[in-house]
Amino acid sequence: MSIEIKVPDLPESVADATIATWHKQPGDSVERDEVIVDIETDKVVLEVPAPEAGVLEAIMEDAGATVLGQQVIGKLKQGAKAGEETKEKPATNGEAKADAGESEDLSPAVRRLVAEHNIDVSKLSGSGKGGRITKEDVEAFIKDGGQAKSADKPAPVAAKAELPLVSPGERDQKRVPMTRLRKRVAERLLEAKNTTAMLTTFNEVNMKPIMELRKQYQDIFEKRHGIRLGFMSFYVKAVVESLKRFPEVNASIDGDEIVYHNYFDVSIAVSTPRGLVTPVLRDCDRLSLADIEKGIKELAIKGRDGKLTVDELSGGNFTITNGGVFGSLMSTPIINPPQSAILGMHKIQDRPMAVDGKVEILPMMYLALSYDHRLIDGRESVSYLVSIKELLEDPTRLLLDV
Repeated sequence: MSIEIKVPDLPESVADATIATWHKQPGDSVERDEVIVDIETDKVVLEVPAPEAGVLEAIMEDAGATVLGQQVIGKLKQGAKAGEETKEKPATNGEAKADAGESEDLSPAVRRLVAEHNIDVSKLSGSGKGGRITKEDVEAFIKDGGQAKSADKPAPVAAKAELPLVSPGERDQKRVPMTRLRKRVAERLLEAKNTTAMLTTFNEVNMKPIMELRKQYQDIFEKRHGIRLGFMSFYVKAVVESLKRFPEVNASIDGDEIVYHNYFDVSIAVSTPRGLVTPVLRDCDRLSLADIEKGIKELAIKGRDGKLTVDELSGGNFTITNGGVFGSLMSTPIINPPQSAILGMHKIQDRPMAVDGKVEILPMMYLALSYDHRLIDGRESVSYLVSIKELLEDPTRLLLDV
C-alpha cells in the first residue's frame, strides 16, 4: 500500500516553501516518525516524518523545488523492506559523490559553507548515507587545507619556475542559490534602510562591576538554578528597565499612528547555520536572571537545530544583538522592522581609562543604539543609552529601581 508524503500546512504568513534536504532516497527503509525530508520556509524549517514504517517508493519533488501546503512530494510503500523492489543499481561511493555534486542535493548548512569557502563540491568525500556530503565533511575538508581525506592521489609534482603560481582551475566560480531565510533577511534589511530614518548613537560601559558580581556568585547561581550566569541576562534586565523609563523606544509606527506597547518582548539576535534569526523572549519584565538565561539558551539551541517556530520568531518590541561574541569592537546595527530601535553589544576589552584623576585599566565595552528618528528624538535616544550604561555599571540599580 502506497502512502502519499505531503507538505505540512504552512504558517498563515507563508505562501510557499522550498524542499531543503531529502534524508532518504528511493529504496531506503524508514521507521515510523523518522524524518524523511526538511522543508524550508523564509522563517522556519519544517521536518516531515514518515507516517508509517516502510520503504520510500518515490520522490516527486527534488531538493530546491518550490512547493505549496499539502502538495504531494513523495510516496511511501507501507510495510515494505529495503531491497524488495530495487529500481536501480545502488551507486558506489564515487558515483554517489559525483551525484551529490551534480544535483546540488546539499543541506542549507553545507551550501553555506561551500559558498563561503568557494569549495568545489566534486573534491569532497561524502561520509553520509549513500555517500552524501555532510557539514562535518566540509569542515574536515577546510581544516585539512582543501585536501579530501579519502582521496588516494599521488603527491603533486613541484611546479616549474616558468609556470604560473595559480592554475586556471583555481579561478573557477560557483553559484549557489540563496536560501529562503537568507533572501528574507536581505529583504528585511533593505526595507529597514529604505523606510526608516535610522541613526546610531554610541556610548561605553565599564563592565568591571558586573564581572566581579558574576565571579562572586557564579558557582552559587549555577548550583541553585542549573545554568551559568552570563552577561545577556544583565543586558536584558537593563534594556527592560530603560524601556519602562522611555516608552517611545518601546513603541512602533503603524501608518500615521504611534503604537505604545505595555509589555516587554525582547528579540535576541541569534546566528544559526541557516542565517541570522531573532527569536523573541516574551514578558522579560516578569523574568528573573535565571529565567532569562534559560530562555536565551533554549532559543539558541532551537535556532541551531532549526526547531524555532513561527510564533517564537514573531513579534518583539526591541532587539539586542551581541557582536562581541565574534570579536566585534564596534558596529552600527540595523533596526528590525517594525521595531524602532536595536541595541548592539560588543567585545569587552581592557583599556586605559581616567578615573578620579588617575589612569586605570578597565574592561570596557562599546554600546551602539540604532533608532528610528521619525519616532525617537536625539534626547530620548541618548538618555535611553545612558540609562543602560548606568544600570550596567551599577547593577544594584536593577534591584532598587533607581
